[in-house]
Amino acid sequence: MKPPPGPSPEPPPVPPPVPTAGSDEERLAQLGYTQVLARRMSAFSNYAVSFTIISVLSGCLTMYLFGMNTGGPALITWGWVGVGLMTLFVGLAMAEICSAYPTSAGLYFWAHRLAPPRTAAAWAWFTGWFNVLGQVAVTAGIDFGAASFLGAYLNLQFDFQVTEERTILLFAAILVLHGLLNTFGVRIVGLLNSVSVWWHVFGGAVIVGALAFSPDSHQSASFVFTEFVNNTGWGSGLYVALIGLLMAQYTFTGYDASAHMTEETHDASTAGPKGIVRSIWTSWIAGFVLLLGFTFAIQSYDGARESATGAPPAQILLDALGATTGKLLLLVVIGAQLFCGMASVTANSRMIYAFSRDGALPFSHIWHSVNPRTRTPVAAVWLAALGALVLGLPYLINVTAYAAVTSIAVIGLYIAYVIPTLLRLRKGEEFERGPWHLGRWSRPIGIVAVAWVGVITVLFMLPQVSPVTWETFNYAPLAVLAVLGFATTWWLASARHWFLNPDHERTAAREAARKGAPEPSDP
Repeated sequence: MKPPPGPSPEPPPVPPPVPTAGSDEERLAQLGYTQVLARRMSAFSNYAVSFTIISVLSGCLTMYLFGMNTGGPALITWGWVGVGLMTLFVGLAMAEICSAYPTSAGLYFWAHRLAPPRTAAAWAWFTGWFNVLGQVAVTAGIDFGAASFLGAYLNLQFDFQVTEERTILLFAAILVLHGLLNTFGVRIVGLLNSVSVWWHVFGGAVIVGALAFSPDSHQSASFVFTEFVNNTGWGSGLYVALIGLLMAQYTFTGYDASAHMTEETHDASTAGPKGIVRSIWTSWIAGFVLLLGFTFAIQSYDGARESATGAPPAQILLDALGATTGKLLLLVVIGAQLFCGMASVTANSRMIYAFSRDGALPFSHIWHSVNPRTRTPVAAVWLAALGALVLGLPYLINVTAYAAVTSIAVIGLYIAYVIPTLLRLRKGEEFERGPWHLGRWSRPIGIVAVAWVGVITVLFMLPQVSPVTWETFNYAPLAVLAVLGFATTWWLASARHWFLNPDHERTAAREAARKGAPEPSDP
């Protein structure tokens, strides 16, 4: 007798397919792009780029003088803790979107996919322009900081007199070096990005260990955690504390590099978002330890702040460890900064390549051209370097230029970071998640991220030194308004008709030419 009919047994669960290079290319094609860049990067290499660009040995130390004057040890320490937490919220929200849309276009492409169809192109246009501004500024900040520290080393070792003109020349030379590496040393750049992680980890550990055990005396815990210093000329301690957060927030920039490198990364939908989040929390921990090491080791606060080298961390190393050891460890710091700048030019060029691929930059046909031998966007590399140099030139006439450049980097990047998050919040449950997502935490994390970026965007446009003169004013608002004004004018005059508009003949012709062109061969 047959058993009574019942429900059919459930089939065994099918394991998810193992990601392959083919699936990465297929997903890219679904997003509307053809694989052109060589997909050589592992998940670790992707993380390494963002970790290298954050670079606590660069951002923390090149902004240390700003921190010493704007809040002092208390703000250096607690500002890092608070800003790191807020940055993690921003990064988590970005990572979820990166998983859904793994393309070098990154933030502006995300905005286009998440915005209402009628205004999607406009959201993407302005997100992309803020991203370009921030990327160029962060490259300028990193390599200018490296030039300052290199000048300090040359001063100590060879009695090199540091002047504004010589610092700019060192800055230009470093940009040329990074441009050449990204042009001819493609495989070397990938290797150096991986080496950079260990350089930062072991180099930072050696520096902190030396500062902890070698000096005869250290500052007290009370000094490190509670001492407040105000050398800005402003009377309000609260105002100074708020603008003093720039030191930490500037360091936590550039981790969108993991998104911009996804077209060159295997298993991009998970490697990209993991690269963003890991680079933030590992830098948060490493930076806290590094800052404690330097601040506890200060032998003379005013002596370090007023050092002839122009780089207080260099003076702290010399005072605490002696000339020979101090200069050796200063070379470790400079090496980390050079790694950082090299990676920043790489990520910056990929953003320029992707944005110009959609016709958004003047002379886009030049900037999205790819070298057929190396399969890298060489013209975009040099545009990134040139743009960074232009942003750094006001240092010749403005003593607060470096702080202004870092403000521009933070404002430009974080506005671009948060626009897709804002649009994702508006989209709600209609958002199609990728394999890496935040689940039920997506909305609260996104709300915190949007609120934080709103606060820092206002803060870092404010004057940093009083009285405000032509030599001390914060020109970040002028740079932001200039780029915003140019982007708005071009949008209203022309771009609104064709940018990311598949029905427009200009876009259609560009797409046909791009997809019909033969693929460059892999070297």
